[in-house]
Amino acid sequence: NIRNHVQLIGHAGNDPELKQTANGNKLFKMSLATNEYYKNAKGEQVTETQWHHVIAWGKTAELMSRLIAKGNEVAVSGKIQYRQYDDEQGNKKYITQIVADAFVKFSKPDHQ
Repeated sequence: NIRNHVQLIGHAGNDPELKQTANGNKLFKMSLATNEYYKNAKGEQVTETQWHHVIAWGKTAELMSRLIAKGNEVAVSGKIQYRQYDDEQGNKKYITQIVADAFVKFSKPDHQ
């Protein structure tokens, strides 16, 4: 579905986590940093980093949790999802996340 499709290449910003929901479904979570480079008005090189919340479900979640570690360069493909919930104080919180359905890992973990 091209109407809601995103592809990102970045680096895993934390050690990803794999959780199991109450109904037994596997849920993978990680942050992904993407960098853009440009020159400012003074001609200086500037790096702008964007952080993305990435999740995956089921078999994709299990694979990602086994293969991805902090610092790995990863390409993810999926869709953007917007969610809202109420925190403990009753305040509305909004989350934008990437629901990954495919990925490619480019680099090896630093600790291997």
